[in-house]
Amino acid sequence: MPARPVLLTVDDDRAVSRAVARDLRRHYGDRYRIVRAESGRDALAVLRELTARGEATALLLADHRMPGMTGVEFLEQAMDLAPTAKRVLLTAYADTDAAIRAINDVDLDHYLLKPWDPPEELLYPVLDELLEDWARTARAPFEGITLLGHQWSAETQQLKEFLARNQVPYRHLQGEDAAGIRTAADLADDATLPALLFPEGTVLRRPTLQQVAQQVGLATTAGSPFYDVVVVGGGPAGLGAAVYAASEGLRTLLVERTATGGQAGQSSRIENYLGFPLGVSGSELAQRARDQAVRFGVELLTAAEVVQIAPKGDGRALLFADGSQVAAHAVVLATGVSWRLLPAEGAADLTGRGVYYGAVAHQAADCAGEEVFVVGAANSAGQAALHFARFASKVVVLCRGTDIRQSMSEYLVARIEADPLIEVRTCTQVQAVEGADHLERLVLADSRTGATEVVPASRLFVFIGASPPTEWLGEAFLRDERGFLRTGPALLDEAGRPPRDWPLTRAPYHLECSVPGVFVAGDVRAESVKRVASAVGEGAMAVTLVHRYLEAN
Repeated sequence: MPARPVLLTVDDDRAVSRAVARDLRRHYGDRYRIVRAESGRDALAVLRELTARGEATALLLADHRMPGMTGVEFLEQAMDLAPTAKRVLLTAYADTDAAIRAINDVDLDHYLLKPWDPPEELLYPVLDELLEDWARTARAPFEGITLLGHQWSAETQQLKEFLARNQVPYRHLQGEDAAGIRTAADLADDATLPALLFPEGTVLRRPTLQQVAQQVGLATTAGSPFYDVVVVGGGPAGLGAAVYAASEGLRTLLVERTATGGQAGQSSRIENYLGFPLGVSGSELAQRARDQAVRFGVELLTAAEVVQIAPKGDGRALLFADGSQVAAHAVVLATGVSWRLLPAEGAADLTGRGVYYGAVAHQAADCAGEEVFVVGAANSAGQAALHFARFASKVVVLCRGTDIRQSMSEYLVARIEADPLIEVRTCTQVQAVEGADHLERLVLADSRTGATEVVPASRLFVFIGASPPTEWLGEAFLRDERGFLRTGPALLDEAGRPPRDWPLTRAPYHLECSVPGVFVAGDVRAESVKRVASAVGEGAMAVTLVHRYLEAN
């Protein structure tokens, strides 16, 4: 029988330490092993022993003030020994400000104020949520899927991202580590890779994302031919729309091409989203929203792609890439945006083989000890640079402007400037990327002098703006000059008249596009505010307008 996961609590005050352990045993003793230590150094020794025995640590609770090693210092060092454990800082009321300042130095999952009386209200609900998340995402790799494939394969990277973003446990093996498994699974020919091996023995050779989704139990086809509302896109706007629609009694289908969360789901840390004073990772925010949607009865499709929207009676028909279709009274388009491609020679050939767009958590661990380059100067680039700096030996931010403050929030700028592992190079652009089977060099150009420089590089992460994926929509969907969908007032001419082909006597609702009954929310909408909070708000607002549309029709 496998050992129970460990809950480790650290407090130099013996009375407090015993009290914390007592509360933990009372609520979690039947499922977890409670271990207490009275100093950070003792706790690290315990963690090393647990790691050597292969025992899992689920939760780390550390007092903020300890002699010799503070709680923050302990949590920083413990991250290497128990990288998947949930980290909680314990602080007294008087120490709250000091604790919050210290939080900037370590990625915490939560902090708790002492005393937490009664624990049934102030302690257990917080820890329950953290432990549920840990149980969902931190299972041992060998209990999940084995991915075989070369690290410089774009297909391998696509599978890694799909599995990671959909919270599917996996391990990636290559080279000598994979030799025995490849032989046993009849995968000796490189043409069969990448491949996925499932615990029950199923082998998928060079699978499509839809095949993977079906194998891991994600729905890829609709369960009904008709819905009140279909939401296309599972980013913050789409999730917001789906949650509000389902919670208000509308039969709702959410369709997502890869994984819920959109670009926000790839963010290592979102620190300016309302209600999360310590910040929240994009993947966690997306998973919370997904869980909420499912709880309200939203039907979710993954690895499904809508390729056409057409009239069907009083509603709309949505055609999928696999030939199937569904109909709905109303549609919410929340397809977000796609990263703009790097206009550098060789970038297209090395995409997925050292050149990446956006960044997800699993990629950071692969960069341990390496020098990483980040292209861009907006908040997404800043968040990525700070996250990579926890693993890489150095992070170089390449900014074509004269100052990252022109496009990045000040709280991120301050942290980047204070991090000795991050270098910012302004007035610098990537002219070319070079390498044989993967990225090996960058050619950088100085826009002030015109001089070029060749630097060694193995990983380049690109954050240079985004473009809307609206090419699949027909001519009836009016866009601006950049391809973003026009809605509401943006559809009216100077005299306040709707488009010539607008079939109704009323003007389009605020988020309604040029096709009645189709609403647009989030980044894909022209003139939208490109922020997570505004995207969620637009998703909720779109549902209000859907109700208005349904009542009028």
